[in-house]
Parts: sequence; structure tokens; C-alpha cells
Amino acid sequence: MSLEERIKEVNARIEAACARSGRSRDEVNVIAVTKYVSAAAMASVLDNDLEHVGENRWQDAADKWSKLGDRGTWHFIGHLQTNKVKDVIGKFKFIHSLDRLSLAQELDKKAAALGLRVQAFVQVNISGEVSKYGLSPEAVAPFLEQIRELKHVDVIGLMTMAPHEENPEHTRPVFRGLRELRDQLNGQALTREPIVHLSMGMSNDFEVAVEEGATWLRLGSVLVGGEEDFQWA
Repeated sequence: MSLEERIKEVNARIEAACARSGRSRDEVNVIAVTKYVSAAAMASVLDNDLEHVGENRWQDAADKWSKLGDRGTWHFIGHLQTNKVKDVIGKFKFIHSLDRLSLAQELDKKAAALGLRVQAFVQVNISGEVSKYGLSPEAVAPFLEQIRELKHVDVIGLMTMAPHEENPEHTRPVFRGLRELRDQLNGQALTREPIVHLSMGMSNDFEVAVEEGATWLRLGSVLVGGEEDFQWA
């Protein structure tokens, strides 16, 4: 399928999932994950009104940023090393992988120097897989208390990754768990503003994530495709 066809199909699937769960389509935002494609392919993504783009590593994003940094809204969705904060700060509006105090402190320090605020998602390892980054659900509340006084880091959401399942329905407990954790944390008033967003759902399971309350989907193969889909570039 062409990029235009993939966009149309993904939108139809999101709309159907919203209808099934009684949600408005306007509540669900899409991040086009461009980590596997070139700057030319990313330009095509942006040309097709996909405003939000996601990258996992600064090393892979640097060339794209040099060519397209003045376009779109950039999301850092991979594990962020503390020594890379200096590279991504001021370029990526959203950080989806805040998972430790040292990272929060470095983000706050660099953001303060630039006079800006970081919009951050706390990464939570709901599934408990040892191969995944993120705080355990039990560790999130103490972590939010630790970072509450950092004036340049705003926690706007939680992020998680579900295991890759043949049957996407098996991911539902993970997504439901993140939503329930958000609601529980909001009841404790641990952040300056209520936590609104849930960054969850990828190509294999995004419809279940929508049904469970996702507000940001991170979609690569099902939406962007791979570099082989852009050989005309």
C-alpha cells in the first residue's frame, strides 16, 4: 500500500476502535515512528499531514533533524541516556521515556538553561518484562514525589510497551493497567497538574490500546512502513 492508503486505513481502524469504546476520535493522537526510514521518507510523512514524528535514538535522528528540524513536532520515544539530553533538549517537544531521577534532573537542568519546559511521559514497565525499560508500577508514585519540585519538567502522561502478542487482545491487561495506574496517581495529586495522557499502542496492538484509553499511539510499520516503501525518493 502507498503511504496515503496506509494513513487512510489506520485512521479508519482508530475511528472504529473509538466507536467501540465510546471515545471521540479527537482524543487520540498519532505519532508516525520514522526511526527506520531516511530523511527523504520522513519528509514524505510530513508532507502527508502527519504532524507528529517519533525517533528512538539521537544518532539516527541527527541527520533528519538537520534537514527537517523546522517541520513537525518531534517526540523522543526510545531509552534516553543522560549524556544525550544535551542533544535532544530543545528539539524534541515530548520525551516519552522518563524512567529515573538522574534523567529527570538532567532534563530539568538543561531545560532551565534554555528557558523552556520539557513535556515528559513517565515510562512504566506494566508487563514486568526484564527486557523492557521503565519503572515498576509501585515505584511511580515515589518517583513523582522525588521530581515534583523540578520546575522545568512537566509530567503530562505515562508510557508503556506491551509484549508483542500474536493475539492483540492479550495486551489488554497491560493497557488497562496503565490507565488504572494513571487514575490512581491522579487521586493522590502527586503532580502539579493532573496526568492526562497515555502513550501506549503500537502497530500490532493499537486498536486495543485505543479501547483502553490511549491518547498517543506510536505507529511505525503499519503507518510509515519501511524504507523499501519509499524507493521513489
